[in-house]
Parts: sequence; structure tokens; C-alpha cells
Amino acid sequence: MRQHTGFLRVLFDEAHSEAWTIDPGSALAMNPVNPADAGYTHAAELLRERGYAVEAHRAGLFTAETLAGADTVVIAHPADPVRERTTGLGSPVLTVAELDALQGYVAAGGGLVLLADSEQDAGTNLTALLARFGVGIEHRTVQDAVRRHQGNARWVLADRARLPEGRIEAEDVLAGVAEACFYRSGTLFTAADADVLPLLNSSPTADPADRPLAVGVRFGRGRVAVFADSDMFGDDSIADYDHRALWLNAVTWSARRPQPDARAAAAHPVLASPAFADLKAAVEELRPMQSKDGSVDFEAGHDRARAEALVLRIGGAVEALAPAFPHDADYLAAVQKDLTRWADGGFGVPDFLDALVAFNPARAREGGREHLVLFPMYTQNGNLDRNFEALVIRAVWPDWIAELERDRYPNPQFLPIEFAAPDGFTPGYDTNSAVLFPETVAVRETPVFTWGAIFCDREAARFRMVTSAAARTLKMSLPPDAARLLEDQRLTQEVFVLWDLVHDRTHSHGDLPFDPFMIKQRMPYFLYSLEELRCDLTAFRESVALERDGGAGASHARLVQYAILFDRLFRFPITGGRVRNYDGLGGQLLFAYLHRHGVIRWTDNRLAVDWTRIADAVIALGVEVETLYRGGIDKPKPAHWMAAYQLVASYVAPNPASVWARGAEALPLDGPPKGLVDAVLPDEFPLSMFYEALSKKLAPVVEATRGVTG
Repeated sequence: MRQHTGFLRVLFDEAHSEAWTIDPGSALAMNPVNPADAGYTHAAELLRERGYAVEAHRAGLFTAETLAGADTVVIAHPADPVRERTTGLGSPVLTVAELDALQGYVAAGGGLVLLADSEQDAGTNLTALLARFGVGIEHRTVQDAVRRHQGNARWVLADRARLPEGRIEAEDVLAGVAEACFYRSGTLFTAADADVLPLLNSSPTADPADRPLAVGVRFGRGRVAVFADSDMFGDDSIADYDHRALWLNAVTWSARRPQPDARAAAAHPVLASPAFADLKAAVEELRPMQSKDGSVDFEAGHDRARAEALVLRIGGAVEALAPAFPHDADYLAAVQKDLTRWADGGFGVPDFLDALVAFNPARAREGGREHLVLFPMYTQNGNLDRNFEALVIRAVWPDWIAELERDRYPNPQFLPIEFAAPDGFTPGYDTNSAVLFPETVAVRETPVFTWGAIFCDREAARFRMVTSAAARTLKMSLPPDAARLLEDQRLTQEVFVLWDLVHDRTHSHGDLPFDPFMIKQRMPYFLYSLEELRCDLTAFRESVALERDGGAGASHARLVQYAILFDRLFRFPITGGRVRNYDGLGGQLLFAYLHRHGVIRWTDNRLAVDWTRIADAVIALGVEVETLYRGGIDKPKPAHWMAAYQLVASYVAPNPASVWARGAEALPLDGPPKGLVDAVLPDEFPLSMFYEALSKKLAPVVEATRGVTG
């Protein structure tokens, strides 16, 4: 199979006389009157829409080599061609060597989805394969006179199987599945020593009652999903009930776990060079000499000769490294000149305007293009002094993002980046800073900014760490695709690129009653919160539309929804201090809104999510915020601020000492807006008891995200 970065590779077996095919032409040949009763074409297309690579195995036996490229293998009802219409390819009887190969493949981490039939023992030996994983099938047809589909007692509606008391699964294969129907189904049984995940059972009114119809099995490092019926995912049935969600969940859950990115372990030629090591060492020695504004105060005891020697070392290192960055030749030459001018001028406040103007990494966005960065600068959420920083960055710009930016979300200044290596930066980035912005650089005058860079690797790593810990702490079962997202750093980085692309662009689009970046006027911090939340809710809504529309970005769009939800709900509210924490307040508001509407529930110390309703609920909150914005255009500033406060306070309880919470009669409305801003408490909307507890439990994890890159 071809390689497919970031998403699953699914191999659909048609070489063992299966009763189903993913090829429309073959389905028509198998059943000219009703090809939908022979096709898994819709099932295959659903996987492709998720970005999964789907191929058919149509010839030859299963071998270790055949299986090596697949993350999961689907075997759908091998059948005796004398008894049923099949692909007509190969024998429905797997050889012992094939059984061994499949067992070894799963034990090593591969996945299987096995779909049986009520008469599976007729001319096949799928039961022998099931037995390798501790599963058996009873050859009977389940009937149910109460829980049935379209009045047919053989079309039985399944019940969710009950987990043993106290058992909590990290992944919920039935996320978004309220109902499923089995047509002409047998029942399953499992060995006592099998590591079984119960999924779906026959109902108490069925015959036989309360017996397994679908189970998951963990075997070695792999997983197997078994269904006692194959019709439920056929073209004529997959649209019934919640079969689509069940199919996608089962394939995703069973598949091979993501492997660490091999590139992270490879030595970087520039960062491993003596020149970069010398650059980094010289910068780190110079930094303690610098004052807050970047100058060096020799009256404080610093050695001028040593400072001059360090500047020469820095310049020499940049000169040695420059050939590795030919696209930045003008910029690196300007760096040398700015360095020399700074030293010759007596080490006053540095001025790197010429270098900054020459540096435009967004001018030619190309995935993998690297840049050596050297500036006197502060780092947002990091070091607030304008110290020198040296780092090597790499653009993250996949083709599908380039297409979306060109055709749907134009944003020429946006640049997603990653660190070229985990240690490829000086101490200003051994912090919580996840951006590289030109406005942080020491310059004599403010230029027109033409780019802004966001470290998607750092954002992704923090998200994965905190969300994983939150899910464990809150005993939360995640949908299989969300669980896989937390395991895959490279995929998560791409998801954050899409999120950031839409979010960043939203700041300058829409009904804007106030400066969208809010850097030119002082406002109550809850307005900052609503603006950032508005941008995230817009990104969420757009990701829903992208998923629906297909095309570029569609396969990442659903994952963007998870990223926005989990980062907003779990990381933002408990990260940073409580003084005007506007990102945290946005997360508090989202949680409170979803909790108020019953979409999330905290019961028995466990957080549960109604995955079938959550997208609509998040979009509905976005409508409320956008309605506030539209109304704000027609209001004076104090009235709009008060309306914004009322929206937040209707979901998040204000501080009991709040002046704002007392209403208009308590506010200084007869004076300048500054008085209203000053009346806002530093922690106007304190954490709820839920977040107070979560913050204490996750504090070590949040602290560990400092400086993380992947």
C-alpha cells in the first residue's frame, strides 16, 4: 500500500471470496438487480472522506509483507460462492500460514475489523481466525419482537453493552452511536482470558437475550473489532440509524497506533554544527549583560571588551551559517550590519529595523523551508526583556493548507512554523512563548508588519499533554479519532495550522464594533475574551462546513473541532494567572454554556459529552456572540461593554465583590471609559469549583508544558 502521512491506511480484503466489495463495478457484477446488497462502496468512501487511504487486496494470500503497510484490515464475510454471491476471488478458507500472518500482524500492533454472518461456518473458516483472538460465533439468527427494525423480527436493534462496574475506557467506540441495527445476525462469545471490550448486545426482549453482537478485543499491541453481521455496513444499510459513526469508530479504534515521528530523532545538520553551538553559547553569555531594553550598562560592571568579543563571535557564527540559508542572504547581511552598528554605537538600545524589514519568512511560504532567526526581542508569554534570541525555524505549509489559504481563507501574513529541533533555541523560547512576531523586535521606529508566525509544534504538544491528562483525570472516554489525535504530534500540528489560519483571519472579518486586535485602546478584559472566543467559534463553524463540503482540509476539519473544544475547555481556563486571564475566561464561558444546555455533564466524578449535539451547541454559542457584535455597532461604547458583560455573566458567575455585577446604577457612567475599565476586578470571573479542582490536579502537567516542542 502507498504511504499516507497522518491518516490511516485501510486494506479491504476481497481475495477470499467475500460477499462484499468496495468497487462499484464489482458490486454490480455480483448483484445486477441490487448492487447495494453487495457493495461496501459507501463505507469505503466514508473512510476516504476522513483522509484514510483505502485499497483492496484482490489477489494472493495474506503474508507479513502484504499486511505490513496497513494500519487496519477489513475482512467482510468470506462466503462459499456456491451458497452466496461473492467476489469470486480466492478461497474463503484461510490457510494456516495466513492465520499465522494475521495473528502476528495484530500482535505487532495492526488492526482487524472482522464482519461475520449468522451462518459463518458454511464453507469458510472465519471462525478459526476469530478463535485466534478469543472470539467465537454462535450460528443462530437473533430475533426480537420488540426492539426491531421496520417490523422485521430478524432485524434487531442492539443495546449498548454494559461495562463491568468501575471500568472506564479511554476510548468510546460507541461515541455518537445511539442506535444500531443488526440484520440476520448470530451472536458472539469470548474466551475467559481474552481482553474484551463489550460493545453491543441483543436486547433483553430478544432471543437469545443480552448476548454479544459486537465486541472489541485487544491482542498483543493490536486490536480487533468483531461484528456478528456484515449487512449493517453495506451500501443499502450504512445510512440506517448511526451506522456511519459506528463504522468509522470501529475502523479507527482497531487501527495501528501512531508511531513517533522519526524526524524528531534525526540530527539537524545546522543545529548540530559547531557554528550554531558557538552562536547559541555567545548569545546566552551576552543575554545577562543586557538590560530590559536590550542595552548593556557598563556602569553596572559589565565588561565592554567581553561584550565586543561576543558580538564578533555572533557575527562570525552567522557568517558561517549563512550558506545554509541562501533565501535569507539579504536578511543575514542586514543582521551583521545591525550588530556592528549596535557595538560601534556603544551598546545602547539595539536597533534591528533594517534586518527586520529584510526578513519576511511569509513571502515564500514553502513547507520545510528553514530560517535562522537572530534578533534582540522579547517573547510573548516568555521573557519580557529585549534580549538576543537565536533559533532555527521551519515552515509548516502542506499543499492542502496552501490551497485553502489561496481559495477560501486568504491570509498572506500568516506563517505556521515549528522549531527545527527540540533544543534549537535560546532561553527566551525555553518558556511558554509559542509565537514569533515582528513587533517584539527592538527597532527605532515601527514598520509595517507583513508576517506573524505561530509555533504549531509547541501548541500541538501542549494540547496533547494537557488534554490527555484532563481526559484521564475526568474519566472521560474519547471518540477513537480524538484519541488518535492525542497520540499523533505531526497530525496535531497540521490540525493547529488549519485552526490558526481561520482564527487569525477572523480577527479582521465580520461585524466589528471595536478594534479586533484591541491593541490601540484600553478595554475591560472580558471583551478581549469574547474576541478570542469569537475567532475560535468561527474556526469551529468553518471546520464543520469544511467537513461537510469535502475537498482540501476536509479530513482535518473534524479534528479541528476536537482541538478547539479540548484546548478551550481544559487547557485555557487553568493556564496562566487569574489577573485578566481573557483566554481562560473564554474557556470558562464555553464550558458553562455547554453544561447549561446539557451537552456536557459532570456526574459521578466523570465528564460525559453528547457527541451528537455538541457541534450544534458550539455553533449556537457563536451565534450569540455574533449577535452581540452586530448589536454593538449601533450602541455607544459603555452600552456595548455592558451588553458584553451581561452575556458573559449570564453563564459564568461574576466575583461576589464585583461592581459591574450590580448593574448600571453602580458603574461610573458619567465619567470617561477609563473608570469603567478600572471598575473591573483583576479576577472578575473566578474559576468555578469544577475548574478549581481541575487546576490543582493538572498543575504539574501544565507546568511541564513550558518549553515543550513535540
